[in-house]
Amino acid sequence: MEGDDCSFPPDLSDDHSQRGSVASSATLTRAQDVLVYLCGDSAIHLSVEGLGSVTVQELGRSVREALNIPDSVQDAFAFWLCSPLLELQLKLRHQPYKLSRQWQDLLYRFTGASEEDILQDEPCLQYRRSVFYPKSKELQIEDEGVLRLLYEEAKSNILTGRYPCDPEHWTGLGALSLALDEGTVLDSQQFTTVIKEKKLSAFLPAHVVMGSKSFFSTLRGTSSRQSGLEHKLFEEYMKVQTSAGNSPEPTQLLHQYLTLCHTLPYYGCAFFFGEIDKPAQGILQRGKHKAVNVGICLDGVYVMDVKEKHVLLGLRFSELSWDHSYPEEEGDSHILWLEFDGEEDGVPVNKLLKIYSKQAELMSGFIEFCVELKSASEGGAAAEEGSEASLSHQAVRPEGSAGNGRGGRRGMLHRQGSVVCSRVHSLNTISYVDNGKEIKRLKPKRAASFFTRQASTSTYSAVQVAENLEQG
Repeated sequence: MEGDDCSFPPDLSDDHSQRGSVASSATLTRAQDVLVYLCGDSAIHLSVEGLGSVTVQELGRSVREALNIPDSVQDAFAFWLCSPLLELQLKLRHQPYKLSRQWQDLLYRFTGASEEDILQDEPCLQYRRSVFYPKSKELQIEDEGVLRLLYEEAKSNILTGRYPCDPEHWTGLGALSLALDEGTVLDSQQFTTVIKEKKLSAFLPAHVVMGSKSFFSTLRGTSSRQSGLEHKLFEEYMKVQTSAGNSPEPTQLLHQYLTLCHTLPYYGCAFFFGEIDKPAQGILQRGKHKAVNVGICLDGVYVMDVKEKHVLLGLRFSELSWDHSYPEEEGDSHILWLEFDGEEDGVPVNKLLKIYSKQAELMSGFIEFCVELKSASEGGAAAEEGSEASLSHQAVRPEGSAGNGRGGRRGMLHRQGSVVCSRVHSLNTISYVDNGKEIKRLKPKRAASFFTRQASTSTYSAVQVAENLEQG
């Protein structure tokens, strides 16, 4: 992407023992040991000469050779510097060792972590999926080793809740994962033995297995819930067993897993951390924030509730405008503004969502780069991506957005209560009509809407926000 830095929010499932994988020896001209971590708790041990000046491009050749990754799919993966506080996807020209030495500066700039946490934090070097690799190309891959790398990362994101999904998805994905680990010949007794040994959390998202921690759920106990989840998982496993046969090719199961993940519109997103305003519920509730993950990929932007593990807002790039504002005074926050079509009391309005984040500048630049990249590639891929978009994105269009199809084909995720559906009604947004007439107090002082820069015609009416409107 454009710019030297790109950061994503921490994956809380990362083991703190993985830190410190980048060598810190003062002597960097001779061969040094380097650990490159993969998703799935494995790592590659390399001996690298001139560690202080080695680039991502040079390191990539060594990793691909160690993993037997064909050159034809080298673009599928990228190097990342990661810690519980920050994640950065690196460019080919970046030098991982030098960036690791600047880590504290990056944390001060792009996180709100305490000084103590920053001083103790240290990144590890990871090799995982590139944000810019198209989903359509994944299913053309036949190399089992490459597919397993993609599978392990997708599985981690499912189990940790980074990819919110509905019961029919996490049971299906869990069953496929079980089949990949244990084969498709388990009977009910063998299944029970495996679950006791590995635990349900090895196949189903942690928040699903844990369930609600309310007082009443504690009284009811967890045994009945666990039994219900095991029953659902076994039922889905039997379906995999029936359809796949006794000895399916691993690539077949891996393709099925990734295909199911592709129905989640935020698969392959870069994730950023931020906060949004909670809707006011009386005087005592004013000023409170809700933690969100902001996923950005080649298709659009997705705002997700960190605690509840569901989508709050999903927008394709053709459905949104955005801007980034810097703090006006000390103590103020960087803000990413998302503008989209909505409705209020039956009146079509433009809605603004404020996302507070020290990574707002990065998010804005990342959106711009994805728009440019997608625009450049749309010529040859428009027809191919059209059918996929009709399935994946109908469920996440905001209320009142253009193309929120009546009578159009419903994707299987487009249902009431789905974690993938937008929850615009639960957002504390700023609304105004498209002629600039104020409905509520609002900000920002923005340039023309993003849609004025689109080559294709759009029914969206860009809004020029008056300079004298008050801040919301």
